[in-house]
Amino acid sequence: MRPPPTPLKTGETSGSPEGERKMRGSGRTGTCGLTADCSPRSSVSNSLDQQELADNYSILRQLGSGTYGRVVLARCHRTGVEVALKVLPKASTKLKDFLREFNLSYYLSPHSAIINTYDVAFETLTSYVFAQEQAPLGDLFEAITPQSGLTESAAKAALAQVASALEFMHSKGLVHRDVKPENILVFDDACERVKLMDFGMTKKTGTMVRKVSTGIPYTPPEVCSALKGEQYAVDTAADVWGFAVLIFCALTGNFPWELAHQSDTFYGEFSAWQRRKALRMPSQWKMFTSRLMRLFRRMLEPRPERRCSIKELCKYTDDAWLLPRKDSPSTEDTPPRRVDPHDDLDSLLRKHGIETEVSPHWRERRISEWILAM
Repeated sequence: MRPPPTPLKTGETSGSPEGERKMRGSGRTGTCGLTADCSPRSSVSNSLDQQELADNYSILRQLGSGTYGRVVLARCHRTGVEVALKVLPKASTKLKDFLREFNLSYYLSPHSAIINTYDVAFETLTSYVFAQEQAPLGDLFEAITPQSGLTESAAKAALAQVASALEFMHSKGLVHRDVKPENILVFDDACERVKLMDFGMTKKTGTMVRKVSTGIPYTPPEVCSALKGEQYAVDTAADVWGFAVLIFCALTGNFPWELAHQSDTFYGEFSAWQRRKALRMPSQWKMFTSRLMRLFRRMLEPRPERRCSIKELCKYTDDAWLLPRKDSPSTEDTPPRRVDPHDDLDSLLRKHGIETEVSPHWRERRISEWILAM
């Protein structure tokens, strides 16, 4: 594992390491004990210097790429420090969009769980470029084992930090709009230091935007159900939905569905259970404890106005999230007990005078009547 990079020294700019330390030392305690209200800063860069990458940096390797452009690991000739340079091609990037992303990234970076952006931005003949710290272990997507996920302790550590970063953004009236593992950088194997990044889609709460794509598993149902080209208002509830899907992915190594739309079978099953139209919990959710399912119910509320805030996570971090696995070492001496989701329900129903030894048809009908009467 490579050691964490040294903060880039930027000379006379406002992004000096001394300034970083002063800003990071301020703030109140927010979500789950993490810093949630740091003193934001503003970049002094209103215009861009014209320079070429090769004049000031040695490109070491590419860290990532996408429709936005690419991110490269580079070493500054003057300081010898390695940084991540985000390179956005002018052919597909407007200057105002580049400056908005750079200034938002710089403004938010004093928070301990948000990627540190240096006050270094310039343009080449073909691209716009700004500098950020580099993460030695890549992103969270690479850390999640497919079909298995992270350990519960690692997932909780990472998610608490991401929640703190989102709470900070929401307190400033900003919505990230692209919460997913690929946008969370990892700095240690235990995920005790992770940072949220990529603010290219970030907007102010209430901003009207147009739907341009079908969506991804993290997209909330209110956006999935909108027509392509239709306008909708940006809201923090979208980040809460994406964060809940992130919890599922971190713990299982799978997506809960491909799209939060009734045309998706897996989402349809969850939605029916969520709306109490089905008694049986979908099988892919049975590995979670009742406490975590309670959090999922609140964060995956289909009506955005009734969805809880990101702060809700704090109430559940001390609870167990995963049920014991059948192959757990602690159960080697005793035969594993099959978890029947009806066991607890049968006991509760009998306490209320409802006989459970009846035909399945009448049983389901009487259970429904009892639930509706609560």
